[in-house]
This record gives sequence, structure tokens and C-alpha cells, in this order.
Amino acid sequence: MLSKDRRKKIGYFISWLALNFCSWLVMVMPRKLHYIFAAMIASLGYKFAKKQRIIAQESLKLAFGSQKDRQEIDKIVRDCFLGIAKSGLELVYFMNKPNLLAGYVEITGKDKLDKALSKGNGVILVSAHFGNFPLLLGRLSVEGYKTAGIMRPMRNLRVEKLFMEKRISYGVKTIHSYPRNVCVSSSLRSLRDNEILFIPLDQNFGTSGVFVNFFGRKAATATGPVILASRTGSPILPCFIIRQEDNSHKIIFEDPIVIEENKVDKEAIIKYVQRITDIIESYIRKYPAEWGWIHRRWKSRPEKEGGVENG
Repeated sequence: MLSKDRRKKIGYFISWLALNFCSWLVMVMPRKLHYIFAAMIASLGYKFAKKQRIIAQESLKLAFGSQKDRQEIDKIVRDCFLGIAKSGLELVYFMNKPNLLAGYVEITGKDKLDKALSKGNGVILVSAHFGNFPLLLGRLSVEGYKTAGIMRPMRNLRVEKLFMEKRISYGVKTIHSYPRNVCVSSSLRSLRDNEILFIPLDQNFGTSGVFVNFFGRKAATATGPVILASRTGSPILPCFIIRQEDNSHKIIFEDPIVIEENKVDKEAIIKYVQRITDIIESYIRKYPAEWGWIHRRWKSRPEKEGGVENG
């Protein structure tokens, strides 16, 4: 019997092969068939990715409680799987044809971004794993903005290398979330160079963050954007990309959150993190299928509730 490590390596290799095959298929397939293909992938994912399906169902129940019945929750889960499949195919396609992004992704409220950048301290673009957020970065880069994103490195190194090369090809700089000291120094350099620094703030952050309310439950949340803004004077600009009915996309900027340089204590940090989280929650409530419910957002619990939940 193969060892667990060996099985994992084989699985990573198969995933890399599948990604390359899908990339080739998407590029030779007529554009009008992309979303039919995505629907097939989503249907298979919903059926066979049992663990992810259950996590999504449980997460929705935690978020909405009795506000949504089983049928509503199941529809959101199915739509979530469909959105992930569509986003994956779009990402593969536009990574090879970034020049087409401008006609596919509309930018609204661009004046807010330009005004924030005019101060010369860069902009901390705060968002979530919401909609096809990688296209958001690609679209801004194509528009001519110097763009960087903080991202967790993938466990599958072959796939990580492939996506890294594609991000580089359309001008998006990658800053890995660890090692932490390298991440912080690279982020500060990016902001001092007056770049856009993209930070998603919607995933469980264990014991290193702060607990704020998210859908009425305490959620461990990173403080990075607030700390960076305090150290650099960079404005925080909430931003989201939303899929339209015709499968085009729209980027929306909220009003900037300005934090006075070197003027935040722990209480102020929690206040600002809560403010950002409230904005993220408002978008998820309005467009629930756009968010990645397959993540255990409330896994870590405050110590008085017993620490980290199982799962």
C-alpha cells in the first residue's frame, strides 16, 4: 500500500496534469461552450466533492441559521460550485489573453482608487475570496496600475509555479503570506512604491488575529491591513468584483478607510477590522453564491469557547 505522502504526491501530479489539460481544452474550445463546460464541472464537483459540499452547507447554516431553509441553502451551494467552476475557466482563459480583460471586466468608481493613489502611499485594497477576485487583479494591472497581492502559497508546487508564471505575465506581483517577516517587508516596499496591495480579509486566522463579529458569530480575523495602514499612512480601499447575468464582471470600490499613521491601539485595531468585516459581510449577504463557503471561517474559537473546533 502506498504511503500517505506518496499518495499525496501522486494526487498533486494528477491535479497538475488535469489543470494543463483543462487549460489546453479551454483555449481550443469555442468561447460559447465555456460555461456549458463549467456547468458540467460544477455538477461533478457538487456530486463527488462531498467534504467541500458539507463544509459549505454547514457554513451557510452557521451564517444564516433559520433565515434560509434547506432548499435555499442547497441552491446557494450549487451556485457556489458553479461560480468556482466558471471562475476557474475564466482565469485559465484570460491568463492567456489578458488583452481581452478590458472588454469583459468593467471598473466602476475608479476615481476613488485614483484619488487614494494620488497621496503617494500606495493603496491597501481589501477584499475577500469573493467572485472571480483574481480577475480583479488582472484587470487593474491591464489598466496600468502597479498591482501586488498577498496570497497563501499552494501546497501543489507545480500548480503554484504555473499560476505564478501567469500572474507575472500580466503584471501582478505575488507576495506570499509566509514567511511572515518576508511578507511584511515586501508589503511595506510595495506600498512605498505607491502600488496597489491586495489583501483578502475573510479567512480563518487562528490565534494570531482578533475575533470580530461575522454573521453574528466571532471569527478569527487578520489585522494586517490595519497594521500596514497605520505604519504607512496608506488608505484602505474595500473592493469587490461581481459577476453579472451575462457572465461579464463589474469591479466596485467602496469609500476609503483612512487610519491615522502610528495612531492605533488594540481597541482601535479591532474597531477597524470589524468595520472592514461588516463591509465584506454586506456583500456576501447581497450576493451569497459569490463567496467561498467551502472554507471553515469559524473554525477557530475564542479561548472561552474552547479554542479551535474540530474539522
